[in-house]
Amino acid sequence: MDRRNFSLSFAGLSLAAASGALSSAQAESTSRVQSSSPFTFTATGKEERPFQASPEATLAERHGTGYLDHLWFGGDFPNYKNLRLRFYVDGEATPSIDMQLGLGVGVGFEDPTAPWGTKFNGITGAPSGIFFNYRIPYTKSIRVTAELPEGVSRDTLLWWIVRGLENMPLDLSGWKIPQGSRLRLYKNVGLQVQPLQEFDLCRVPGNGMVFMVTIAAKSTNFEFMEGQMRAYIGKAQEPQFLSSGLEDYFLGTYYFNRGLYHLRQAGLTHRDEDDHSFSAYRFHDLDPIFFSDGLRLSCRCGEERGGKIFGPTGKPQLTTYTTYSWVYEWPASREPN
Repeated sequence: MDRRNFSLSFAGLSLAAASGALSSAQAESTSRVQSSSPFTFTATGKEERPFQASPEATLAERHGTGYLDHLWFGGDFPNYKNLRLRFYVDGEATPSIDMQLGLGVGVGFEDPTAPWGTKFNGITGAPSGIFFNYRIPYTKSIRVTAELPEGVSRDTLLWWIVRGLENMPLDLSGWKIPQGSRLRLYKNVGLQVQPLQEFDLCRVPGNGMVFMVTIAAKSTNFEFMEGQMRAYIGKAQEPQFLSSGLEDYFLGTYYFNRGLYHLRQAGLTHRDEDDHSFSAYRFHDLDPIFFSDGLRLSCRCGEERGGKIFGPTGKPQLTTYTTYSWVYEWPASREPN
């Protein structure tokens, strides 16, 4: 059986019935099952070479209505965390999600720290064993692809698991995400920002909810961390300040002076005193940021208030940022509950 196809999980069946059902499912494993009952599907790859046929290899494809809720990746090749994943939802030509694997789980600068894990993300090995449990909805279909980092042989081996659920409403920590929602990833990659300049992480039209934010940044001192995160909701001209400083947004303090941590709500995944770099993730399912009629999410490179520039020297420097902002978006006629 081609491991890129989906197998079904059948609960409560006898061994004989399950065997017969599984054989039937394998014959038509990528077709939509005409049932209103909830069921799980899984695609796996074990020691395979999916990139031989195409540099962008399809790892899983599904037709129906549901959501992905678990992905795991194994293997060993250079720059593993730069493995590029794309998620094409409902037949779209441009993927809603186009991510590097490491940054997708909140890790910048290919930091090797492991093992660690949370409800939503983690790394258990070196360099792989990377997983995430983000719920990625689709209405008609979904296709998951991967592309190797530049310079890695297409004969390279890869292991993977892609799992999802159909015929069930999408629940996110008690919030019922409306039918027809889409999880989109908004990115800045290698954005250079001047001292005290405000910059956008994302501008989103319509209605929705911020799910996760990752920032990886590097400068010549840490005073860029004085910058406050901001949200302009709807047509607001003035922001809601989401934090008193950048490290505070990720639940840290004093420029993350106690080192790395990996918590349920936020984590510091990289910090280097020599090149003044850091990366961190923040989930917003417990303290949701809902918006209607649009959202602008921004930050500032350092902070000035009332003529005072904050920081030990008051001299933030040019800083390079990579940011990932994950946002659920839904039709205006539907609201979460």
